[in-house]
Amino acid sequence: MTKIAFLGLGNMGQPMSRNLVENGFVVTGYDLFPQAIEAAEKNGVVPAQSRDAAIADADIIITMLPTGNDVRGAYMEPGGIIERSKEGALFIESSTISSTITREVAAVAKAAGRRMIDAPVSGGTPRAHAGTLTFMVGGEEADVAQARPLLEAMGAQIYHMGAVGTGHTAKLCNNMLSGICMIGTVEALALGVANGLDPLALTNVMKNSSGTNYALEKYHPFPGLMDAVPSARNFEGGFRSDFQLKDMRLAKELANSSKTLASLGNLACELFAIHCQNGHSAEDYSSIMKLTLDLERYFAEQQADNA
Repeated sequence: MTKIAFLGLGNMGQPMSRNLVENGFVVTGYDLFPQAIEAAEKNGVVPAQSRDAAIADADIIITMLPTGNDVRGAYMEPGGIIERSKEGALFIESSTISSTITREVAAVAKAAGRRMIDAPVSGGTPRAHAGTLTFMVGGEEADVAQARPLLEAMGAQIYHMGAVGTGHTAKLCNNMLSGICMIGTVEALALGVANGLDPLALTNVMKNSSGTNYALEKYHPFPGLMDAVPSARNFEGGFRSDFQLKDMRLAKELANSSKTLASLGNLACELFAIHCQNGHSAEDYSSIMKLTLDLERYFAEQQADNA
């Protein structure tokens, strides 16, 4: 039986590892936070008390970590994943990092007799829980084929983009667009509300017109208009705003290095930076609604009007 290790059991890693278990895979999990390991254990993940214990004899190692530096360190530091994993192991790197770091780690892994693909995801926590993530994959065809049954257990769409690193390039392009669309959506909603429109009525118009997008249809940023999304639980959980900012900055760096125009991406990046500076770093990225509309004041006025 294929032995799988899952490193990084946060908002995304928890449901992803659970879906692997529910699809019949045996998964050993590790996270720096003991409470994350305990939560994963309740989902059927075999708990490990150290990274070394998790990857011992693992055939496939999946990483879902916060930053590129975390990934580089975890794999390449002395005593890291590359050194301590068994020869021939396949690494599936699902964090959102720069393709430069991806290729750097993959080259060291290959020299050490290991293999690596990058397989970042899109869809956020709702689709992670539903097992309907989209994977953007870069790597050798044979390695992608070996990983595909696992990816299919966690996602509904798997796109092989090319050589290692292309998955992360595709993810940065997607997240730049996602950030731009979220800001455009909250600005349109704030404009309507400020001029007397009901946010639900405006949402229905835009969803059935040329302004429709993922935020309106699947990830609504306005509290009270959609269940099971971060805006329904005070923007807790989901995809942190500082992670969105990190991805936007990576996309900005990629645009600069490739001499590509990214004026809207750059502006969206600056707006997320302001939002994080305002104290909302740990909240879901849809909380940027607060940058355009004072939600507390809005709901207080609504209660007063209904009293």
